[in-house]
Amino acid sequence: MSKRNKLEKFADLLTYPHVYESFEYGNPVLTRTLGEELEMKGQWNSFQFENKNPIVLELACGRGEYSLDLARRYPQKNFIGIDIKGARIWKGARTALREKIPNVAFLRTRIEQLERFFTKGEVSEIWITFPDPFKKDGSENRRLSSSVFLHQYTQILNNGGPIHLKTDSEMLYEYSRQSVEAFPHTEITAECKDIYAGDLPHPDLDILTYYERQHLQNGLTIKYLQFSTTD
Repeated sequence: MSKRNKLEKFADLLTYPHVYESFEYGNPVLTRTLGEELEMKGQWNSFQFENKNPIVLELACGRGEYSLDLARRYPQKNFIGIDIKGARIWKGARTALREKIPNVAFLRTRIEQLERFFTKGEVSEIWITFPDPFKKDGSENRRLSSSVFLHQYTQILNNGGPIHLKTDSEMLYEYSRQSVEAFPHTEITAECKDIYAGDLPHPDLDILTYYERQHLQNGLTIKYLQFSTTD
């Protein structure tokens, strides 16, 4: 993608009423629609969605395929796709506008900052679909199932709120199992090393992302881990 195309998409995002951005690390203020500044912690339902429905996050959402499809399936829930890459978010946000999907929004920020934008218990569920496994030594803390992120999830999720990890990476799958088992406030509730070997272990695993289609074409198996937060 050319630099010009990216800049055009970034500018376009700033006009979308359902896209929020954070440009300053550590600052809880989000920017929306041409510079409007907002503090959204604890305000997503009242301000963005104007209802009291459960909020579901898709982390590292990329083009937002899961957020969009889940929003279509569950109009009684609200969905927020989160990613740092604006050019990818643009595609999902544009689709949501074109199809007039009212229960989906997007947040462009680093996932390390979740606590700054959501209050305790504000989130009911999290999906993590094909995140970067960060294979290099020394990158473990950047994995979205590391203890650094597990702590974040416990701070924003309702107790018992499920977290779904869908990945093609054997390394990330095994690392995540061990990480969840070792963390004091999470427990594994479902696991599967090949979701297509039999009945799907969760009905919403049939949503195919851009990356999953590539992985399946390359003969890779798709793995699933579900875990939840505890007291």
